[in-house]
Amino acid sequence: MTRKDRPWLMRTYAGHSTAEASNALYRNNLAKGQTGLSVAFDLPTQTGYDPDHVLARGEVGRVGVPVSHLGDMRRLFDGIPLDRMNTSMTINATAMWLLALYQVVAEEQGADVSQLQGTTQNDIVKEYLSRGTHVFPPVPSLRLTTDMIAYTVAHIPKWNPVNICSYHLQEAGATPVQEISYAMATAVAVLDAVRDSGQVPPEEFGRVVARISFFVNAGVRFVEEMCKMRAFTRIWDKVTSERYGITDPKQRRFRYGVQVNSLGLTEAQPENNVQRIVLEMLAVTLSKDARARAVQLPAWNEALGLPRPWDQQWSLRIQQVLAHESDLLEYEDIFAGSQVIETKVDTLVKESLTEMGRIEEMGGAMAAVESGYLKSQLVSSHAERRARIESGEERIVGVNCYETTEPSPLTADLDTAIMTVDPAGEADAVEAVRRWRETRDEPFWREGTREPGLYPSAAQALASLREAAGTDTNLMEATLDCARAGVTTGEWAGALREVFGEFRAPTGVGGAPVAVTAEEGSLLASVRHKVDRTAEDMGVGKLRLLVGKPGLDGHSNGAEQIAVRARDAGFEVIYQGIRLTPEEIVAAAVAEDVHCVGLSILSGSHAELVPDVLDRLHEAGVTDLPVIVGGIIPSADARALRDAGVAAVFTPKDFGITEIIGRIVDEIRTSHKLDRLDPLEVTQ
Repeated sequence: MTRKDRPWLMRTYAGHSTAEASNALYRNNLAKGQTGLSVAFDLPTQTGYDPDHVLARGEVGRVGVPVSHLGDMRRLFDGIPLDRMNTSMTINATAMWLLALYQVVAEEQGADVSQLQGTTQNDIVKEYLSRGTHVFPPVPSLRLTTDMIAYTVAHIPKWNPVNICSYHLQEAGATPVQEISYAMATAVAVLDAVRDSGQVPPEEFGRVVARISFFVNAGVRFVEEMCKMRAFTRIWDKVTSERYGITDPKQRRFRYGVQVNSLGLTEAQPENNVQRIVLEMLAVTLSKDARARAVQLPAWNEALGLPRPWDQQWSLRIQQVLAHESDLLEYEDIFAGSQVIETKVDTLVKESLTEMGRIEEMGGAMAAVESGYLKSQLVSSHAERRARIESGEERIVGVNCYETTEPSPLTADLDTAIMTVDPAGEADAVEAVRRWRETRDEPFWREGTREPGLYPSAAQALASLREAAGTDTNLMEATLDCARAGVTTGEWAGALREVFGEFRAPTGVGGAPVAVTAEEGSLLASVRHKVDRTAEDMGVGKLRLLVGKPGLDGHSNGAEQIAVRARDAGFEVIYQGIRLTPEEIVAAAVAEDVHCVGLSILSGSHAELVPDVLDRLHEAGVTDLPVIVGGIIPSADARALRDAGVAAVFTPKDFGITEIIGRIVDEIRTSHKLDRLDPLEVTQ
C-alpha cells in the first residue's frame, strides 16, 4: 500500500454564548474527527473587559465564548484532557491572561505543564492594523509578548507563544507583498525584543525562533496564494539564518496554520462559498514544500451570521475528504521545478524584501504602526480592490456577474440558516461574574480543594501585578497568581491599563489616496453633484457624515471604506475610530452638527447598540437626523432596525460603496423634506 504523509491538524474555529455550550460543541467536533481545538473568544474577553462593563453591552458571547475567570476556563475544557490536546487560542492583547488560565486548569487536571501543546495568537501589530482588539500601547504590548515567549520557552517548550498573523492583513486589503512583508517585519520586531530583553541566553535563542509560528490567509487566487507560502518559507529561512544566526534547519522551519479567506465569502448566492473554500484550502495543501501545519475552514454561511454545528461539520468534512479520500498525501511536492511557480515566487520574494527594507528604515514595525504608514497603506489597497470590484474589473460570481439565480434551499428560510445567540445569556454572564467576585475569597471556593492562606487574595494578586508591571520583571508569574486567586479578565487588564495606559490606533483614513476618480459621467461624479446640490439646498457649506463604530467590534474595514468614499464624494467625514459607546457617538453627532450618522457593526451587537443610539439621539432632541447601519445583519434584525427608526440597513450584498453614499444623500434629503434628485437633474 502506498505510504501517505500525515494529514495536517484539522480545526474548526468555534465558541459562543457560554463556556458550557462551547464545551459541548468542542466535544461534539472532536467526536466527528477534528484533531485540534481552535477557540474563539468573545470581544469583551479579547479586549480585557468583564461582561458587566459598559462597553461589553450586546457583545457577550456573540463572536466567541466569554471567559471571565478561572471558573469559566474550567467549564470550557471540562472533560477534555489538555495534556492530549493541541489547542489554538485566537487571543492577542489578553493572551498572557488566557494562557495563565489554561495552564492552571491543566495543573488542576494533573497534566504535566511542560507537555502542553498549542498556540496563542498574540500578534498585537495586526490588531492595530486590522482587527482592533488591542488594549495597550505598542511598547508595553510588545513587552507582554516578550515575557510570554521567555516564559513558555523555559516552562512550556512545546507551546507556540506567538502566532504572527497575516490573515487579517489580507482581510484589511493587503496585497500578497504587503501580507508577507508586514508579517515578517512583525516577526523581526518580536524576535529583536526577546533577544534584547536578555531573558533568554544567546545559546538558547534558537529555541525561541523554533516556537515562532504564523497564521495566514488563503484567498481564492490559489496559484498566487501557494506561491505566497513558498515565498514566506524562503524569506523566513533567510531572516532566521542571516539576522539571527540560526544554523539548525529544523529551528528555521517556517511553521504555519491557515484560516482560509472569510473576506471572499458572499452573502449573495452563498452556496458559491463552498467551492471558494475548497480552492482556498488547495492553496495551502497541494504543495508539500509549503503545506500548512494546521487548517481551519470557515462555513459557507459566515457572511450571513453565526454558523450552526452542521455548517461547521460540513467544513470539517471538506478537509477529511481531501486528506483521506484523495491521493494528495502520497506524493512529493508536485510543483517542484515549475518555471511558472519559481518566477512568481522570485518576484514575491524580491518585492517583499524591498518593502521590509522600507519598514526597517522607518525604525521597524512598531514605528511604522505609530506613524500610521502601515494602516494607510492597507486602507489604500483595500480601496483599490473595492474599486476593481465595483467597476467589474475584478469579478465575483453572484455579486457583480452571473447574478441570476434559482431559489436556494439552503437559504429558503434565512432566519434559520444561521445560529442565533440567546440575549438572555448576557444577563446570566453579568450576574455570574458579580457572584464570582463576591465569593472567590472564601476559603474553600475552589470546590473544597483550596487550603486557607495557600493563595493570595484577588486584591493581593492584583497589587503584585501592578507592582511588577512597573518594573522589568517577567509578568507571567504575577499573572498566574492572579489566575489562581480568582481575578477576573477585566480586573487583570484594568490593573495593567492603570500602569501602561491605553492606545487608539491610527485610522488610516486621512492619508488614503483617491481610489475612484470622479470623472464627468461617472457614478461618483453624479453623487458628488448630488452632495453639492443638497448642501446648497440646505444652506450649509458641506454635508457632514459621522461614521461610528459602537461596542467592541474592531473590524473597521467597511467603516473605513465608507469614510474614504464619502470624503471623495464631497462629504466632511467625522470618523473617530473603533470602540465607542452609544453615548460618545451621540455626543459627537450633536457637537459636530452632522447630517447623518452611519453605524458599522459586524459582531452581532446591533440589536442592543443601535436602538440605544436612537434613544439617546431622541433624548438629545435630535429628531431629523437619519441613522443608517451596515454590517452582518440577518434579515429579521434588519426589519426590526428599520421599524425602530433606522433609515437604511446595508449588508455585504450591498457591495457598491458609491451607490451607498448616494443612498445616504437621499436619506438626508428625505429627513429635511427635500425632493429626491433625479440623476439627470444633478448632472445638468
